[in-house]
Amino acid sequence: MSDPISAASWIYADEFVPEDEVLAAARERAAAVGITPVSPGVGGALRFLASVLDARAVVEVGTGTGVSGLWLLRGMRADGVLTSIDIEAESQRLARQTFTDAGIPAQRARTISGAALDVLTRLTDGHYDLMFVDADIEEADACLTEALRLLRPGGVVAFDNALWGGRVPDPSQRDSETAAVRELGRTIAAHEGLVPLLLPIGDGLLLGKKEWTAD
Repeated sequence: MSDPISAASWIYADEFVPEDEVLAAARERAAAVGITPVSPGVGGALRFLASVLDARAVVEVGTGTGVSGLWLLRGMRADGVLTSIDIEAESQRLARQTFTDAGIPAQRARTISGAALDVLTRLTDGHYDLMFVDADIEEADACLTEALRLLRPGGVVAFDNALWGGRVPDPSQRDSETAAVRELGRTIAAHEGLVPLLLPIGDGLLLGKKEWTAD
């Protein structure tokens, strides 16, 4: 087993893909309203995933000020549509500003204000290439259930904050939120219908690829 990655190497990797002034401005708006957006490393990974999947339809739970959404849109097909869900209408207003500043056509970014689980249940089965979740950990299991329904075979579900500030790998940390994140990881790792992966970027990006099944 190789030596653990150094802090300097981790920072270098997480900042490997640079951000432009539009993303910098979105981060400033996030700080002003008390929102923590995805790290540049996670954003780069989301763009990469959307590109590899040739994503035409992506659903995002947790709009924020549009940082993750813009990364996703930049990896998607030119005709791809992002559906972003957030309970805070003001956050979505700020996100739309980010998308406009980036030159994203309005029809490519659909923002829906409402509770995630209420909205997800109304979306179309098997329609989505990628689902990204950056929301209340108490809803993570339910979001995973919805993802398995919403994703096409070969599609990917991604959860942010999968290391929960470094608490998940520490067995002495047993608070309810840490336990919930840890259990989500175990569920995805053991799920027969998913190919699992945990990336140590940002605060951890947990992935599951929906397996193809025989007709």
